[in-house]
Amino acid sequence: MTVLDEIIAGVRADLDERRAHTSLAQLAQRVDQQPRAKDALAALAGPTISVIAEVKRASPSKGALADIPDPAALAGIYESGGASAISVLTERRRFSGSLADLDAVRQRVELPVLRKDFMVSTYQIWEARAHGADLILLIVAALDDDQLSRYLRLAHDLGMTALVEAHDLPEAERALGAGAHLIGVNARNLKTLEVDPDHACRVLEQLPEDVTTVGESGIATTAEVQRYAEAGASAVLVGETLVRSGDPAAALAAFSAVERRPHGAR
Repeated sequence: MTVLDEIIAGVRADLDERRAHTSLAQLAQRVDQQPRAKDALAALAGPTISVIAEVKRASPSKGALADIPDPAALAGIYESGGASAISVLTERRRFSGSLADLDAVRQRVELPVLRKDFMVSTYQIWEARAHGADLILLIVAALDDDQLSRYLRLAHDLGMTALVEAHDLPEAERALGAGAHLIGVNARNLKTLEVDPDHACRVLEQLPEDVTTVGESGIATTAEVQRYAEAGASAVLVGETLVRSGDPAAALAAFSAVERRPHGAR
């Protein structure tokens, strides 16, 4: 069993517990009460790299990363530091996240908010919108083609944007085939937890210019953000570096000042 398989097994168990307490009909009622989802693609547009700043307490590869007693306060710092969107981990077993974190961040910031979790059911997509998420994460390695297409359609129908995460070119091609407009390329292989930014950049270089792309993992310095920008990334998703930084706003300002590669410069 891979690390990804183990994580998903825990996600399914936790999902069953939440379903027992909140029905899909109840979620749908909450969705109806939510304001319209924010336009994430517009938020990630611009001449410089956009930064999706992550509220992240822990990870499977590093364990505990940071004590974050007030995720809303951290998200506020991210917003003031120039983040284009906020990512909130809601998986609890390996990432120590929760839907309560998502609620707190949603109430604090005006930026688009990503619910970052392992989506294995349409219930979770309704759940994300019910808690105010503007984006969801869909991991290609965790879904078959039918699921990927259905989950993308549902996210769109609920007004959300799906960040579709791939690790290699075949997965990126599956994302494109399903109709993804926002594709993240993760330098970390979720099945082994190995990180290879060079591999991620090679995948990014082969994606179409009309797709908004995000470089993920292996980002600790401005030079590494520049590396992703040169490969064609429109944005980067950064978590560990920011939560461990003594001055996340300053780090964000430096990262978001990196210029994108000119359109058509491949």
